[in-house]
Amino acid sequence: MFTISLQFDYERFTQGKYNEKELKSEGGLKQMLYSMSKKALSLAVVATLSMGVLAGCGGATQPKPEDKKEPASTPPQAMSLTGAGSSFVYPFFSKAFHTYGQPINLQVNYQSIGSGGGIKQFTEQTVDFGASDVPMNDKELEAASKTGGEVVQIPAALGATVIAYNIPEVKEKLKFTSELIAGIYLGKIKNWNDAAIVKENPEAKLPNQPITVVHRSDGSGTTYIFTDYLSSVSKDWKDQVGKGKDVKWPAGVGGKGNEGVAGQVQKTPYSIGYVELAYALQAKMSYGTVKNKEGKFVEPTLGSTTAAAAQFPNVTPKEFSIVNAAGADSYPISGYAWAILYKNQKDQAKGQAMVKLFDWVVTKGQEEAKALNYAPLPDNVQKKAQETLKTIK
Repeated sequence: MFTISLQFDYERFTQGKYNEKELKSEGGLKQMLYSMSKKALSLAVVATLSMGVLAGCGGATQPKPEDKKEPASTPPQAMSLTGAGSSFVYPFFSKAFHTYGQPINLQVNYQSIGSGGGIKQFTEQTVDFGASDVPMNDKELEAASKTGGEVVQIPAALGATVIAYNIPEVKEKLKFTSELIAGIYLGKIKNWNDAAIVKENPEAKLPNQPITVVHRSDGSGTTYIFTDYLSSVSKDWKDQVGKGKDVKWPAGVGGKGNEGVAGQVQKTPYSIGYVELAYALQAKMSYGTVKNKEGKFVEPTLGSTTAAAAQFPNVTPKEFSIVNAAGADSYPISGYAWAILYKNQKDQAKGQAMVKLFDWVVTKGQEEAKALNYAPLPDNVQKKAQETLKTIK
């Protein structure tokens, strides 16, 4: 290979000071240089031409290699998972599953049928996972172990159950004590202008209208949280009704799911019901403050729910209740929602996908929860959930 370099004064060239002989002597590039002279460039440059010739190639020029193209990326193989249960956690799960699944081609079909229905379908193995606002009890665990083996339960969300109402004349946020809530749901306080309600809400113009009590008609973890609270603050309720996912209600009409109760309250003037905070906010429902263990009326918020959870740092599937928590800032009707999975997965691919999904749900996915007014899981609860997920095979 050899190189020929030509140097010339570009300013002199553009002014026409090169003669014909000089142009020819500069390598015979007359036509190229005349063409360049027509361009109105303002800078003085030094042009260097380099030519390479390969010996022994008979003057043939080497072809320019084509640009290499990157191979098209293959989209991840589609996979689908099914789950059912808690309506309390449905707004969060719906958003979180979509956010996580869309980029990796994972479709998660979650049915909001209530905690009782979710446990039933999980036990019958018609879904890949269940969800409940109360962990499975010993009897339920025994039934599930006979069909699918050992069960793993992890906290997946943290939220508040609010006392929602529909009183057209009242614009103020009402105050509720445990005695008022228990009295209304026991059917002992029947009218909105009852002296006990007026006493706590003297500024509200409470109408002389009968109270329509709305409760869940299905097996419900939200009902468990609500009746667990009432049982912890009212001896009458504990003795007459008790706590559970499904109880014998002394008064009222039923609605299926949180969405059913919310809808019933919205369409029924002078009604009252208990729903998860996200439903009340999405539907723009009126809901009240509740007097807590320290005697403070507290509004259900992310902060007050987190404060309640902080009083119970060692929650487990056996010790899970966080109602009627101590602390001036604690909202008293708070609770966790639990994801339920089998420890030994028959389909390894699905099992791994679920572990990765819920590992994200209990950590990074908590930002999605916060955006929907669920309180983020405390850090120690997140870590315990991750440790438990690692035991799934």
